[in-house]
Amino acid sequence: MAVTKKAEGVGKEKKKGGFRETLLLLILGVGIALLLQAFVVGSFYIPSQSMENTLLINDRVFVNKLSGKPERGDIVVFKGWNGEDTIKRVIGVGGDHVKCCDAKKRITVNGTALDETSYLYPGDFASGEKFDVTVPAGKLWLMGDHRSASADSRAHMEEPGQGFISENDVIGKAVVRYWPLSRGYLFARPDIFDKVK
Repeated sequence: MAVTKKAEGVGKEKKKGGFRETLLLLILGVGIALLLQAFVVGSFYIPSQSMENTLLINDRVFVNKLSGKPERGDIVVFKGWNGEDTIKRVIGVGGDHVKCCDAKKRITVNGTALDETSYLYPGDFASGEKFDVTVPAGKLWLMGDHRSASADSRAHMEEPGQGFISENDVIGKAVVRYWPLSRGYLFARPDIFDKVK
C-alpha cells in the first residue's frame, strides 16, 4: 500500500513539472515572437490600390526591419505623410535628381530613364504631373506602382517636407508577400535601378 502512494506522489510531481515546463516554453515563445515583431520582422497588410498590381488590397507582406539603408527600387514600409504606416517604392535616394518626364514619358534618375514596365500598373503612366526634384541627403522620393491611384511624394510637394520622407521614418523593407498563399512572392529590386549612376 505504501508503494502505491509513493508512486501516486511521483506521478503528481511529474504532471506539475510538465505543466510548468509547457507554460514556461509558451511564455518564452511569445516573448521571442514579440521581440522579433518589434525589432526584426513585421507583418503589414495593404489597405489601398496604390501599389497594384505588385500588391493588392488586403495582401500581407513580411517586412525586414534590419534590412539596412533603403536603395532605389526597394519596396518599403514607413511612417507616411499622415503619420500612418505606408508602403511605396523607393525611386530616389539622397543626392538623386529625379525628373518627370523625358520625351518618351519616362521618369529619369540622374539622367537614366527608368523602364518601369516590370512593376508599373498595366496601362498606367510614369506620372500624370511633371516634377523635377533633387533628393536631400538622408531623404527618399517614394512612388506607388499604380501611379494614377497613389498619393505619394508627388502629392505632398507643396507641404513643408516637399514630399520627401526621412530614411529614419522607414520601418523596413518588404521581402515577401505571404498572403494570400496563392500569390506568395519573394521581392527583388528591379534590374533597371542597377543602371542608375
